[in-house]
Amino acid sequence: MDLDVLNMFVIAGGTLAIPILAFVASFLLWPSALIRIYYWYWRRALGMQVRYANYDDYQFCYSYRGRPGYRPSILMLHGFSAHKDMWLSIVKFLPNNLHLVCVDMPGHEGTTRSDLDDYSISGQAKRIHQFVECIKLNRKPFHLVGTSMGGNVAGVYAAQYPEDICSLTLICPAGLPSTTDSKFIKQLRELQESKRIDRIPLIPSTPEEMADMLKLCSYVRFKVPQQILQGLVDVRIPHNEFYRKLFLEIADEKSRHSLHENMSKIKAPTQVIWGKQDQVLDVSGASVLSSAIPDCHVYILENCGHSVVVERPRKTANLILEFLALLHSIDNNKKQA
Repeated sequence: MDLDVLNMFVIAGGTLAIPILAFVASFLLWPSALIRIYYWYWRRALGMQVRYANYDDYQFCYSYRGRPGYRPSILMLHGFSAHKDMWLSIVKFLPNNLHLVCVDMPGHEGTTRSDLDDYSISGQAKRIHQFVECIKLNRKPFHLVGTSMGGNVAGVYAAQYPEDICSLTLICPAGLPSTTDSKFIKQLRELQESKRIDRIPLIPSTPEEMADMLKLCSYVRFKVPQQILQGLVDVRIPHNEFYRKLFLEIADEKSRHSLHENMSKIKAPTQVIWGKQDQVLDVSGASVLSSAIPDCHVYILENCGHSVVVERPRKTANLILEFLALLHSIDNNKKQA
């Protein structure tokens, strides 16, 4: 073989080997970096842009796609210890021309974290209202979506700022009493009795605890490699002290049943989506909401747990779109009548 040709193959092979080795090294040595790159890639692939908004000395971090149009904008509030990128799995199935906004909740990811801040559900609703005013999202009523803790905040927001929203989607929301204790609630009671409340199942600090949390939150059993579990833990560990403080705040009597206390004030058409096999927040909460909110549409998803957004993203996106289309049709009929 010609020496120049041989050199070309060696150089080409070396060029290909560098990114492969970098990927392997990241996977084995810095899995948390790989997870951050994963979210960065999907944000770019889906056209989501990251921006910051300031209210006095408080900073909100959010991502968005599209611009306000004739259809309502959609604001999405994530759950406890998550971040704005958790919505990417649903964003993938939403039209590009919809105006979407996903914000990091108070104290999470790129949004300001302060020991002086009020992290009660009511306090978080006030902060989200400040964010809405910052980016002028409420120039027109918007559709509000919240899951778990974010669902609790979304429901309270809808009750306290009814003029801001035109409709509401609550996905396995917290803040409700249930007739049946979930597996998670039973675990918490056992930890309280043994005085080991520092071992909150939703705040893992080892790969094994992370695997247990994923099993608790999902009906679908995802096969997650050990290195990825380690990466997920590594990303969370620096924030675990804050997560413990936040959990105790939202589990306190002031916030525990915030949605229940405010649900009779919700006047906007409301959609409730719940996984039938939810082990964190029992599905019986759906009937509590439907009995209190006049215009409430309930959808129970079979073979689905608490992580509805991850387990059934296409179905969830379709349900939201169908709900918005239904409301648009009803609105048009009223105008023509």
